[in-house]
Amino acid sequence: MPNTGLINGPYALTNESIDEHIARTSSGVYVLERSRKVGSFVVDYVGRSDSDVNGRLKKWVGKNRYKRFKFGYFSSPKSAFDKECEIYHNFNNLDNDIHPQRPAGTDWECLYCEVFDE
Repeated sequence: MPNTGLINGPYALTNESIDEHIARTSSGVYVLERSRKVGSFVVDYVGRSDSDVNGRLKKWVGKNRYKRFKFGYFSSPKSAFDKECEIYHNFNNLDNDIHPQRPAGTDWECLYCEVFDE
């Protein structure tokens, strides 16, 4: 079974829990899970923030069926994009409708597929 490599979590997907566990403003990647099973974590969705993973995760609170999250800080938007693509390609049956988008104004390519090749 693939591993996300995200070592922070799982935590409850609440504003309070996000603030408690994500203390700094940073690029980051997160995964979300629908269930609350203790001991296991099933990746149902992967996402990222290029600047504030805390703020991005809060947009998911109360507006969806996701219950828990895991996350990792990344030193740059590029490294976060690469990690999001890695997780997207390594896990099956994600709720993501589309391939992770690269930030506007960049020409970054996915390291795992040719989606951005012209």
